[in-house]
Amino acid sequence: MKAALVQLDGKKGKELTLPRQFSEEFRPDLIKKAVLVVRSHNIQAYGTSPNAGKRQSSFITKRRKAYKTTYGRGQSRTPRKILSRRGMNMYYVGAFAPNTVGGRVAHPSKAERIWDRKMNIQERRKAIRSALAATMNPGLVKKRGHLAESFVVESKVEDIKKAKEVYTFLMNAGLEKELARIAIKKIRAGKGKNRGRPYKKKKGPLLVVSKNCALLQSAANLQGVDICAVKDLNAELLAPGTDAGRLTIWSDKALEIMEKQNLFFTQKKETKK
Repeated sequence: MKAALVQLDGKKGKELTLPRQFSEEFRPDLIKKAVLVVRSHNIQAYGTSPNAGKRQSSFITKRRKAYKTTYGRGQSRTPRKILSRRGMNMYYVGAFAPNTVGGRVAHPSKAERIWDRKMNIQERRKAIRSALAATMNPGLVKKRGHLAESFVVESKVEDIKKAKEVYTFLMNAGLEKELARIAIKKIRAGKGKNRGRPYKKKKGPLLVVSKNCALLQSAANLQGVDICAVKDLNAELLAPGTDAGRLTIWSDKALEIMEKQNLFFTQKKETKK
């Protein structure tokens, strides 16, 4: 698979041969599984207090003729506590059991629950390679809602230090309609407005660079735009919402590192002689 190299001014240069990671078959089932695994690691554990509904004693003797017992009163065997008394007469109220007011929950959520899902290493790498190949498929990129195609840019883009210059570069590269699409921000319907997520925003292009560079900070404030080093790529960045085919802008140095280090393939360990 080949792709044209785009310069900072938007002009197309020589053609590049993409690494073999981009030749992987499209596997939406593996991509979805890998994205859900990544998301599971970000779930915050929650649960009720272990002592909720159990903070009072409901012990009543079960002997028939003992003092303070509910036998012979025509009452059910629900656990009870003494609300008040008048001489030898005890006034009971249900407690502790799930069917009583203020009682414990029958099957409460538990904070010790393990949310993390697991995935085989080979399976995860294959999912990432499949998502990589989908980024360079114009049909899948268009189906996802993007208004441009993925391309490769020269490594000078990694030295851009201002967000305004990054925006200018994206406009020169032919992403005017895409930037207008992701600039729309809608107020969310529902209770999410009160929970720290009042707006719904659209996902835009993903910038992939070769290393820790100035672009990681300068492009961070652009709405809808994500940026990542090539070694830190995962399925969620390449296929947000489990939908493969994200518009991706690759640095040519990032592709060189991917090919040279054989990323997302099995790493063969050197054996000592």
